[in-house]
Amino acid sequence: MKLYSDFAPQRTRQIIADALALAAIIIWIWFGITVYSAVAALATFGVDMQRAGSGFEASMTDIGDQLAGVPLIGGAVRAPFDGASSAGAALESAGESQQVLVQQLALTLGLGIALIPTAIVLAVWLIPRIRFIRRAGRARVVLRSGAGVDLLALRALANQKLTALAAVDPDASGAWRRQDPAVLAQLAALELKSSGIRIRPAGTTAAG
Repeated sequence: MKLYSDFAPQRTRQIIADALALAAIIIWIWFGITVYSAVAALATFGVDMQRAGSGFEASMTDIGDQLAGVPLIGGAVRAPFDGASSAGAALESAGESQQVLVQQLALTLGLGIALIPTAIVLAVWLIPRIRFIRRAGRARVVLRSGAGVDLLALRALANQKLTALAAVDPDASGAWRRQDPAVLAQLAALELKSSGIRIRPAGTTAAG
């Protein structure tokens, strides 16, 4: 598997692109984790609310239980404390709900911030890199075959821009049909260069 071009300028661009892409992925993942932690910290308000509600409910229940033992008026006196106890239970439940909502929001924001930009970076960077690796691999296989130069020249006719082909020969396709060795070698070299492969002067083997 060939990861980088044999040609220094293209190889430098690939290395820089790899470094920038990996750095961007790391930064976005770190940013997503940071946002998740910051938002999740807001759940402490829900924890405090839950504890306050639980404590208030317990206190009102205890007072109501104590007053319920007062002869004649115990039942009537207890009723308001039972109502206050229910309010404490409602506050406790609200605190629990707040924690769940904050955790869901933190997770959604954290994943969104980390994954969406990472996916974009991968689409812009990784797909072309995979294409280069596959193209370089196919070119090396063709080069090592018996009819390597001829097939590479044919691939150049199919893949390269018309301006690049015209620079080799105004009638590059005709030269390929005539099996012009000089044009075939130039077309093959053109295809190999675009695939990141440098060949020796003989034009029959790959440099790396």
